[in-house]
Amino acid sequence: MSNGDGSEARDATHIRSVDRAVAILDLLAREGWSAGAEVARELGVHRSTALRLLATLDRHGLVERDARTSKYRLGRRLVQLASSVRGEVDLRQVARPVCDALARALGETVTLDVLDGDEVVPIEQASGSTSVVSVSWLGTRSPVHCTASGKVILAFAPDAVRARLLHAPLESRTPRTVIDKAELEAQLAQVREAGFARTYEELEVGLNAVAAPVRNSAGEVIAAVDVSGPAHRVDPSARAALVSRTVAAAEDLSRRLGYRAAPQLLTSG
Repeated sequence: MSNGDGSEARDATHIRSVDRAVAILDLLAREGWSAGAEVARELGVHRSTALRLLATLDRHGLVERDARTSKYRLGRRLVQLASSVRGEVDLRQVARPVCDALARALGETVTLDVLDGDEVVPIEQASGSTSVVSVSWLGTRSPVHCTASGKVILAFAPDAVRARLLHAPLESRTPRTVIDKAELEAQLAQVREAGFARTYEELEVGLNAVAAPVRNSAGEVIAAVDVSGPAHRVDPSARAALVSRTVAAAEDLSRRLGYRAAPQLLTSG
């Protein structure tokens, strides 16, 4: 309920300004030197609004202006700010609340998986309410080609890494394991297009999984959020929330690690 003094409207305006300022930093990080008109067009705001925001960021050293071209780029103060946290980001620590929240929402086992050598290894795990038998996957090594997280990592890996991982014959873990490399490559292309992977009893009979990519600040896929469980419960084709929530959790974790996708246009004002 509004208190009638206009504070809520002021708060909304301030929040919108912060959102736009962050969008400007994302734009300059992506495009480099940019003019005020280019910033305004990208944000969908008036040029005067963009210039006011740029002037404020410039005053705080977060952007800098070239007096000759009147274009802007990221400021040197960002380097100072980044140095205070560089090397302190613990992937497991950042991922823990994300995995816990996803496990509570879906009631299934959630792991954060990374590539270690030629295999996928879970480094963080959270168990949901329907996980009657608590199985620890932590440290368990699995082939990349028959796990949902492995397929995610394979799909977004550099070509040389993917070629190395698929060089040896593919092991058949169950009757449903995909061991034909052409078929697997087709699946990986679908993963890149869809942004997630699914497996149906490929690692173990009766075990299904869905996974989505986790990116670092440079946009590289460094891990995967994986939801797994009994085939009768974990059926991505029947439970849409399994996919949507897993993808959302992976995107949330990527943002916490500093990844920023291309910003959407904001309303003018």
